[in-house]
Amino acid sequence: MIKFLDLKQQYTSIQNEIDEAIKTVISEVAFIGGKHLQKFEEAFSKYQEANYCIGVGNGTDALEIAIESLNLPLASEIIVPANSFVASSEAVSRCGHRVVFCDCNPDNYTISLASLKSRLTPKTKAIIAVHLYGHSCDMDEIITLAKEYKLKVIEDCAQAHGARYKGKRVGALGDIGTFSFYPGKNLGAYGDGGAILTNNEAVAIRCRMIANHGRVEKYNHEFEGRNSRLDALQAAILSVKLNHLEVWTKARVEIGNFYLESLQEVTEISLPKREQWADHVYHLFVIRAQNRDALQAYLQKNMIETGVHYPSSLPKLKAYTKHFIQTENYYANRYDEQLLSLPIGEHLGLEDIKYVCDTIKRFYEQCN
Repeated sequence: MIKFLDLKQQYTSIQNEIDEAIKTVISEVAFIGGKHLQKFEEAFSKYQEANYCIGVGNGTDALEIAIESLNLPLASEIIVPANSFVASSEAVSRCGHRVVFCDCNPDNYTISLASLKSRLTPKTKAIIAVHLYGHSCDMDEIITLAKEYKLKVIEDCAQAHGARYKGKRVGALGDIGTFSFYPGKNLGAYGDGGAILTNNEAVAIRCRMIANHGRVEKYNHEFEGRNSRLDALQAAILSVKLNHLEVWTKARVEIGNFYLESLQEVTEISLPKREQWADHVYHLFVIRAQNRDALQAYLQKNMIETGVHYPSSLPKLKAYTKHFIQTENYYANRYDEQLLSLPIGEHLGLEDIKYVCDTIKRFYEQCN
C-alpha cells in the first residue's frame, strides 16, 4: 500500500528522541506551561522568523484568539478564501463577525487578488490569507491592499510550516499568523495543538491573556478570556520534531518536483503551479483531475491512498447557505469536484511516486 500519510513510520524513525521527551515531562510532572512550552515557543518563533510565539490548544483556537486580539468592531466583515478548511471561516463567525468569501487562484489555490478586491466594502476590516497546501499567498499585494484600506491581515498557516514568501517565512508577514499542529500537519503533535505568531508585542500580550483567562498573573483577571493551552507533553514532542522538519520538508519538495516533472504531459489533469516567489512545503500535492472519482477508485484498487481537500468549497456548505452565494461563478465552486490529493511525505521514496504516476497514466490511457 502506498500510504497517503504514515505517522507510525515517522514515529519509528525518531522513537528514542520522542520517548525520552515524553518520559522527561512525565518524570518532572510538568504538564502545563513551564520550560518545555517556553523552549518550543522560542524555537518555533526563531524558526518562523517571528518575534513572539504563543502556544494554544489547537489551530482553530489560534484563529479565534488572533481575531479577538485585533479588537475589530463588532460585526466586521472579514474576507476568507472559498477553498479552505472550515476553521478559516467559522473562527470569523464565532468571534461575532461576518464571513465574506472570495475566490481562489486556479493555478496555486491561494486567495485571488482580483476577487479579493471585488469583495471590499466599508465594513471590511480584515483579510484571512490562507497559505493553502503549503504554498504562500502573494503577501506583498495583500499587504499593500490592506494598508490602502486600513485592514488587518491574518495569516492562516495551518498547512504552511516553514513555507517562505520571497525568502521570508510566513506567519509574521501580516499583523498576526496562526498555526495548527494537528497530527497530520508537516509539523504535527500527538494530539491537538496550535500557535500564534506576531511581531507586535502588544498583540502578543493580549493573545496570551485571552488564551489564559484574561490574565498574566494567577488570579489577576483583567478581562474574561478563555482556556487554550499547548500542553507541555505536546510542546516537548514538537520540539523534537521541529529539529527534523527541514529534512522532512526537503523530501516533500523532491516528491512534489517529481510529480510536476512526471505528470506534465497528462492532459487530463491540471498540476499546481509554484510561483517563483514561493518556497512551497507541499503539505499536500493537489491536482485537478477529469473523472476524479473513477481515478481515485482506480488508484485505491491499485493500493494507492489519496485524499480530497476539499470535497466542497466553503460557500457550498450547509453552514453558509444564509450567504446565498453557493452558485456564484467562483473557480472554487466549480473545481471542487475535480480536486485530488496525491500521497506525499517523507515516508515515501521516489520509486513509490513513480508507481503513482505510472498508475495515473495507465488509467487515462485505458479511458482513451
